Amino acid sequence: MSCKQICITLAAVCSVLLVIVLVRTFTLVPRKDAVIACKTADSDFIKLTDQIVKRFQRALQIKTISFKRGEYNRDQLLLLSSHLEKSFPLVHSSPLVKLDIIANYSRLYTITGSNTSLTPYLLAAHLDVVPAIPEEWEFPPFEAQIKDEYIYARGAIDFKQGIMGILEALEYLLSKGFKPNRSFYIAFGHDEEVTGVDGARAVGQELQARGLKKLEFLLDEGLAVLNGFIPGIQKTVALIGIGEKGFLTLKLHVKGEAGHSSMPLKETAIGILAKAVVKIEDNPLPSMLGYGPEKEMLEHLAHEMPLAARIIMSNLWLFGPLVSWFFSQKPATNAIIRTVTSVTMFNGGVKTNVLPSDATAYINHRIHPAQSLQEIIDYDKAIINDDRVKLSVEDSMVAASGSPSGENDFGYQIISNSIRQIWTNATTAPGMMIGNTDTKHYKDFTNNIYRFSPTVMFPGDEKRFHGVNERISKQNFEQAINFYYHIIVNSDRSTLSISHKHSDEL
Repeated sequence: MSCKQICITLAAVCSVLLVIVLVRTFTLVPRKDAVIACKTADSDFIKLTDQIVKRFQRALQIKTISFKRGEYNRDQLLLLSSHLEKSFPLVHSSPLVKLDIIANYSRLYTITGSNTSLTPYLLAAHLDVVPAIPEEWEFPPFEAQIKDEYIYARGAIDFKQGIMGILEALEYLLSKGFKPNRSFYIAFGHDEEVTGVDGARAVGQELQARGLKKLEFLLDEGLAVLNGFIPGIQKTVALIGIGEKGFLTLKLHVKGEAGHSSMPLKETAIGILAKAVVKIEDNPLPSMLGYGPEKEMLEHLAHEMPLAARIIMSNLWLFGPLVSWFFSQKPATNAIIRTVTSVTMFNGGVKTNVLPSDATAYINHRIHPAQSLQEIIDYDKAIINDDRVKLSVEDSMVAASGSPSGENDFGYQIISNSIRQIWTNATTAPGMMIGNTDTKHYKDFTNNIYRFSPTVMFPGDEKRFHGVNERISKQNFEQAINFYYHIIVNSDRSTLSISHKHSDEL
């Protein structure tokens, strides 16, 4: 082949690539149904009253702390249950609603619809919270004080706004004579913060014992309504979690020879283990960009980005390696594209002049949905490449692969449409949860599992999650209540049509 022919061939290939890139750039725009915005002037808008705020504050003041598996504030859980029953009399007296207490503290509500041909759905949340160190907070974490229209308290965004938002919405609906067509469940686990093995797992077992075979979809806590988090995107972005990372905790153990520091050995247990840890840290697992929910997220958001970024994100098949490199530069984005590794504990030695015979370290992996537990174990063994370092599994959970998020997927679109009715300037997109939720205990009932919290966040607010000065604005809590109202109303249809006018709904 002559030089001229080679140049012609290369030019043709480049032209084809350019056409493909441009076509994808300007046609890869997700279709979204038109929705009718929820306005404060609507007759069915649930306005935040002083009574609603006080009910929420009281729930936040109850210290339903989970410390570790099997260790949680039982008396406080009972106190919160009593508060819920007093606060929502219609929910707890309606013939349409049946409450079952599961495993002493978790709560399962069954709301019976009139059309048994419609598959029920489930709304989930959790009653417990993580501990808080009062000295580090601006306000005591369990007083629910208000400053500048923000309510400060542990559980304000994780996840008592979900508990109270769901029940406020249902109480309002029942007060207006609402009689659902589609049956649904509300499940509040009591130990989600410590894996939900006593609470949500027991709820799942109860549903299975009742003979429940299928849920239309499940909505639990998850990703949020984000402002200013994604460079180049001016609009509010609401991410709906369609997948969830798994985790794997490995114990690394080295058995060496004991001795005295005055006569050191050539290699010690600590030295051998330290070399293994360095190998693990120096060899991160490969990028999985394009094999999980992150691909759908970037493609959904591409049309909102500046042109250069839009071209790149619309064509990950071509620019994937570049995006992987860029995302790898920051911990927050690196966690989206790969299984990440953290050395969390290292133990060896009990005295300054004694060589220990044992050394142990613990490694925590957060596993990308495209990878298996065994794949990660095999990778670590190959990287360490030292038979003296013994690996054993301490704890693990398989990653949750992506739930469907297409134009005709009922659960995803109901959530997306309901979000856009409340946050009218928001664009929605599927995403991946880096943390874990109670959804794992309901996975046998549906593949349509979604994770979204109606929580508005700005840069810096992510540190409040499980951190100091957790808070939610009063306006945001009002939005959360109305979001769940729309979830219940919109889910009551048999199709995806969002056509109600807010005045003649009930």
